Amino acid sequence: MNLANKVLAVNNDLPIRSDQPVHSGKVRSVYWLTEADSKRLIAEKGYDVAADAPLAIMVISDRISAFDCIWHGEGGMNGVPGKGAALNAISNHWFKLFKEQGLADSHILDIPHPLVWIVQKARPVMIEAICRQYITGSMWRSYEKGEREFCGIEIPNGLKRDQKLPELLITPSTKGILEGIPGVPAVDDVNITRQNIEDNFAAFNFSKEDDINLYEKLLKEGFDVISDALAKIDQIFVDTKFEFGYVNDKAGNEKLIYMDEVGTPDSSRIWDAAEYKKGKIVENSKEDFRQLLLNHFPDPDILLNKDRMAERTALAENNALPAEVLMKISQTYVGIAEKIIGRKITLSDNPKAEIIEILDQQYGLID
Repeated sequence: MNLANKVLAVNNDLPIRSDQPVHSGKVRSVYWLTEADSKRLIAEKGYDVAADAPLAIMVISDRISAFDCIWHGEGGMNGVPGKGAALNAISNHWFKLFKEQGLADSHILDIPHPLVWIVQKARPVMIEAICRQYITGSMWRSYEKGEREFCGIEIPNGLKRDQKLPELLITPSTKGILEGIPGVPAVDDVNITRQNIEDNFAAFNFSKEDDINLYEKLLKEGFDVISDALAKIDQIFVDTKFEFGYVNDKAGNEKLIYMDEVGTPDSSRIWDAAEYKKGKIVENSKEDFRQLLLNHFPDPDILLNKDRMAERTALAENNALPAEVLMKISQTYVGIAEKIIGRKITLSDNPKAEIIEILDQQYGLID
């Protein structure tokens, strides 16, 4: 079986029983279970959630996005071998560590397969919670142009590219388009200040103003746990994005939890510490793929200029990347995952068939 067959590129066509349309994002697809199946699984598996909590099956794919486009390769390779399994394995590892160290829970209730989570429905906080420990990427580009205030935080003069910041910064942005918030443009992923959040906490879906402090506490605690663990394997946690939401436990108590993925190469920058000490940046994250794309195409402005989105979309659709490019990224994802979890990741020969069989035989969810 060739590598293309091991890639799970299409993940929104599984015969999972649901009475709602499948929600398919760039990487994950969400299947909302029927009310009957949710209640049955909660009772059978003993999940610590309310008896009537809505559950979903979340299936990750091996698709890879960058610059707001999905990319594909030669030979029918419509994703990166091992990418989905690597992302899930890393998140699972960090969520387990969070629990062991007494941090908040996550939305994940069960892991039936390396590409699958069973999750509870959460009410999301409409904030991309971003932490930065080094000045790089878009922040450096803005700093280089003379900007010294980011999300209401003053940054000192004299910083150099890729330098460690004087302190860990929280630089939040909006999650989705939020209408009617004074001082916050109604566009996706726009930077906001802590004052914006305090003045409009309900509009960002916080239950109460005090939860702003809790979200920042959980953000810093999660960052520190991952950063300390990565340091032990000679990796640097540069920056990352967390997401939070509210759920009710079995007793009906509302709690703020971690959502989505955490500390992965898709949501974070991770650098090799030994190379950084030599003055070289070696990316163990999706930034490596972004740089490969910028170097691969003769006009990188297409990828960077939002005014050229139509050209960028056509570029992604009409250009199959060389297989070696996708395999290089596969090595990046699988390599950092194996370092983090301390074991090998085995690629499935037929991931879709495996998922269907497990969800049928062990969970009774296949029609």
